[in-house]
Amino acid sequence: MTVRWTILISFLVVMGAVMVHACKKSGADTTADPTPVSFHIPNGWPAPHYDFSGNPLTREGFELGRKLFYDGRLSKDGNFPCASCHQQFAAFSTFDHPLSHGFNNQFTTRNAPGLFNIAWQAETHWDGGITNLEVQPLAPLTAPNEMAEDINNVLEKLKKDEQYVSMFKAAFGDATINSQRMLWALTQFTGSMVSADSKYDRVKNGTAQFTPDELTGYTLFKSKCTSCHTEPLLTDNSFRNTGIPVDPTINDYGRMRITRKPEDSLKFKVPSLRNIAVTAPYGHDGRFLSISQVLEHYNSGVVNGPTTDPLVKNKIPLSINDKFYLLIFLRTLTDSTFIKDTRFSQPE
Repeated sequence: MTVRWTILISFLVVMGAVMVHACKKSGADTTADPTPVSFHIPNGWPAPHYDFSGNPLTREGFELGRKLFYDGRLSKDGNFPCASCHQQFAAFSTFDHPLSHGFNNQFTTRNAPGLFNIAWQAETHWDGGITNLEVQPLAPLTAPNEMAEDINNVLEKLKKDEQYVSMFKAAFGDATINSQRMLWALTQFTGSMVSADSKYDRVKNGTAQFTPDELTGYTLFKSKCTSCHTEPLLTDNSFRNTGIPVDPTINDYGRMRITRKPEDSLKFKVPSLRNIAVTAPYGHDGRFLSISQVLEHYNSGVVNGPTTDPLVKNKIPLSINDKFYLLIFLRTLTDSTFIKDTRFSQPE
């Protein structure tokens, strides 16, 4: 009997522990673990600069970032979400405007670049002033001529919204809403914006072919443009003075504003040429209204100065035919899949 009672008691103790554990799992805290999402690196591409291991990419974190990206409450008056300057149909640049609209009828001081493949950028902004992708949203969020908000005010707005409380809990395991988590979520969303399905990419992958005119343009491109617009990202992410004279109203001297070095005067980040056909106007201040104007700048408009890049000091001679074929090729860089991808669209 003693042995039987001992076995019975042991069984009841074990079952009790199992039931207590089950009750805990089915009780008040029923939050499931966030769902991991893989970050896909296109074939032939280098490893991205941003490391998601410190900010694990999850479906819930991505969706939270998407909601934040389109939410006007991140701005002071509710009218300027991130998406107001970064429109999907324009590859997340500002369509048709050299400078973007900001709070209180103000304008930004630079042309909004397209948001794609930013996980491969060690420095963001035209002057490279942001060196950590996770803190990049703070610049437009707090700029008085952009979103003009205070981070603490934004957090208070989010804490009063039950949907945000639920989404932060789903993304990070509890309902704590703080600036780090908000920035992590935004980074998961914007860092996932990979554009790699243009006709150019399909040709590179062997699933499409250039037309004869496109191939002629590509050959010209490789001989005249790839020193700066390096494949496959179509930028080398360097900072160069390409002979664009300073705008006397804006007085933007680019990289020198960050480094304080005279040798960086009028140097701006080399933009990616991906999606160039849908991201007009062009240049750090949007002064070029068309691709043709950009090509003509390199053909005849380069202004030489102490810091003008050696690659363009003697201009880049382009005949009428050269410009025609280059235009044909550059249109193959449009990624229609990306600009129509519902994963990046405004949530309903």
